Amino acid sequence: MGFNLQPTHLTGKIIQLVPLEEVHFENLYLVASDPLIWEQHPNKNRYQKAVFRNYFQGALLSKGAFIIIDIKTNAIVGSSRFYEFDENNNSIKIGYTFIGRNFWGKNYNIELKQLMINYAFENLTTIIFEIGANNIRSQKAIDKIGAQKIGEHEVQYFGEELKLNFIYQLNK
Repeated sequence: MGFNLQPTHLTGKIIQLVPLEEVHFENLYLVASDPLIWEQHPNKNRYQKAVFRNYFQGALLSKGAFIIIDIKTNAIVGSSRFYEFDENNNSIKIGYTFIGRNFWGKNYNIELKQLMINYAFENLTTIIFEIGANNIRSQKAIDKIGAQKIGEHEVQYFGEELKLNFIYQLNK
């Protein structure tokens, strides 16, 4: 069984997920350049263009990344991705998500996660989320969807240093 990391049909009521391409860099960076987005993130310097370029390159190489578009305004909301499909454990990871502050608290993240989770659960039984140990905002958001913390480990993001992450799991 395979899993398509970059489907082209993930559309909800307020957002659409579009496979990430190189042409999206500048517009996505405009959203990512806000230091407050990264305030609780393990990689606090992602608002800097060179650091964000590294993140973006990792996203492209993952072949599972999306740009999130507001359906009504065509504004770029942020980005997220599927990664590390594990056929043996029938699982996928969802993460590397960031959303512009003007979209916080307005159901964008909830709809994003619902679209990705519903798509993953069409064929898989387990979804894993890795969240920075100090990213309380994201930990609370993932608690709201019913994921359970199952552990901790250090993760080395693409081209970055090791960081402590909490591991959450959501079962079908």
